[in-house]
Amino acid sequence: MTKKIMKQILQNMSTGETTIVTAPAPSVSSGTVLIESKVSLISAGTERMLVDFGNASMVSKARKQPEKVKMVLEKVKTDGLFPTIEAVKSKLEQPLPLGYCNVGTILAVGDKVHGFRKGDRIVSNGPHADVVRVVENLCAKIPDNVSDEEASFTVLAAIGLQGIRLLKPTLGEAIVVIGAGLIGLAAIQMLLANGCRVLAIDFDGHKLDLAKKFGAEIYNLSEGGDPVAAGMTFSRGAGVDGVLITASTQSNDPVSQAANMCRTRGRIILVGVTGLTLNRAEFYDKELSFQVSCSYGPGRYDVNYEDNGNDYPIGFVRWTEQRNFEAVLDLLSAGKIDVKPLISHRFLFDDANAAYAVLTEDKSALGIVLEYSTDDTKEKLAKETRLSKGGNHRVVDNVVVGFVGAGNYASRVLIPAFKETGAELHTIVTSGGSVNGVIHGNKNGFLCASTDIGAMLSETEINTVSIVTQHNTHAKFVQKAIASDKNVFVEKPLAIHLDDLEAIQKVYEEKLDAGNAPILMVGFNRRFSPQIQKIKSLLRGTREPKSFIMTMNAGAIPADHWTQDPEIGGGRIIGEACHFIDLMRFLADSPIISMQGRCMGNTGSLSVREDKAAITLGFADGSFGTIHYLANGASNFPKERIEIFCEGKVLQLDNFRKLKGYGWKGFGKMNLWSQDKGQKACAQAFIKSIKENTASPIPVDEIFEVAQASIEIANQLREQS
Repeated sequence: MTKKIMKQILQNMSTGETTIVTAPAPSVSSGTVLIESKVSLISAGTERMLVDFGNASMVSKARKQPEKVKMVLEKVKTDGLFPTIEAVKSKLEQPLPLGYCNVGTILAVGDKVHGFRKGDRIVSNGPHADVVRVVENLCAKIPDNVSDEEASFTVLAAIGLQGIRLLKPTLGEAIVVIGAGLIGLAAIQMLLANGCRVLAIDFDGHKLDLAKKFGAEIYNLSEGGDPVAAGMTFSRGAGVDGVLITASTQSNDPVSQAANMCRTRGRIILVGVTGLTLNRAEFYDKELSFQVSCSYGPGRYDVNYEDNGNDYPIGFVRWTEQRNFEAVLDLLSAGKIDVKPLISHRFLFDDANAAYAVLTEDKSALGIVLEYSTDDTKEKLAKETRLSKGGNHRVVDNVVVGFVGAGNYASRVLIPAFKETGAELHTIVTSGGSVNGVIHGNKNGFLCASTDIGAMLSETEINTVSIVTQHNTHAKFVQKAIASDKNVFVEKPLAIHLDDLEAIQKVYEEKLDAGNAPILMVGFNRRFSPQIQKIKSLLRGTREPKSFIMTMNAGAIPADHWTQDPEIGGGRIIGEACHFIDLMRFLADSPIISMQGRCMGNTGSLSVREDKAAITLGFADGSFGTIHYLANGASNFPKERIEIFCEGKVLQLDNFRKLKGYGWKGFGKMNLWSQDKGQKACAQAFIKSIKENTASPIPVDEIFEVAQASIEIANQLREQS
């Protein structure tokens, strides 16, 4: 449908390969701006570290991340070896966008953006791509007398500026900067502009020559000698007032040297990456202050600030990350920072592979600037692209699927499961022009990658849609898909609010009354797992009511994670515990007639309480059960445990691997080599029902029943004081 669209640089953390991928252009959304890139700057420190990590062996990767190795070993114990290997492999193969120093012109402005207009020339932390979408608070306008190349250093310099703000230097103080890379050289100039005396320390003579030209004194580590003695001499024997560490090394030396050259009550700020084995005596005797600086400044990693666009009042937070960007641009405009000497290489964006070859091979490389061509804007805004690796598409009497979402679960589990069914994969849609759509679309044989869900739903060849997006989007996408006469598979939850659920029921019932209701399915895969199917077959022979104890050792998720937000993720009861509400409904094989939830008490010590709760369900046949959804357990305890008591017999299932029967004639155990939660069987059952024109594998009334119960229980928990 289009001739040319967005291109983006990606890093494969498994192989170390750096590639330029063509993908659908992102769509502007509320609180964001769409930018046509002019130049971007490769961060020599951060990006070299990422590329080196990608090129390292698996053993080297493990050595660099011992905390991740521990998590992997725990996952092997609970989930089994092969699922763990697949999960690690999938994680490493997820494409990582490179870059965060972007300069361009605004193509489009989203709702709720007030500080920018179409045509503005701005800096942002957008990645290396010819079209990027960035939230308003991570952008800043460029003064007219600052060139695009100069402006591309803004974000990097802001990292140094934030370190300086934490250092709190005063006029005339003696400050040492350890590490004269891009951030260090920018920081040196800002410290000098602040009236400080500066000593730059590094191994690279060329970088030190630049520092000297800017006005700093220098010390070359490659020439031997004692950097601590150099610092003491520089400070006229009193000890330096502060040290800014911008170096990247695994050595503990920079921190130790900083401590030993500081005066009593001196300050040390770590901006770079170093070893952090601290010597208590070095800090204790002088009462030194040590602090790690976080990126560009206040607001970084704060969802409220970055994603929701809520700025901090200037009277309370003078310097946010956006205001730090603006401060750097003002310094560039006033000539207080000169970045022209820091540019060592220029490449066209399409020659990015050559640029990254220089980055890895030439350790003295500094500012590597990527220049973007000025192609026609209309072409860059195209919303769909044909995939070069897509299968030989043909119109057949088959299930033809469009996917909405290409995140980790979709790409690692659901798309491969649908592919195994023999369904034809047509279009994969991502809202932000995500290259994930292209990567996984090519990998799995999709015909198209797109950012336009409306166009996908209007495609007559597509008769089935799978929705795997953030929870707050499920309801509206399901309604649109049903209204478009598509069969629908939606990952749980179906909806996060009762009015959204009612809207889905209404549009479905209208289709049902008209005699053309599509198949509606929610991804409650647990009921399709082989061990649950075995349990179901054993329970069919019982006559008495059943008692259930189900435990979900869910693990902690930060309070600010999107899944915890009632308006985005719906909370973990709606988003995750619904799996076991459905599972209990399936095994009881009887309607839910009562429900009661109790979460942990409000003692003031917990920011989230509803993910530590007990849910008791009563069923029409007299059965009852309790779901313990707990986020406060040990990670090496089984994630999911099910116990069923009935007629003097017990069934116990641990983590969908080990099933034991107590008191069952002819049945003792059913163990699996690896965990099977039924994802593949769930997809198979859904596709089979479409092919054979049979009812949904999960009755629609049960889908609505479970969705309503999940929402009402979550509401109960939130009302508890």
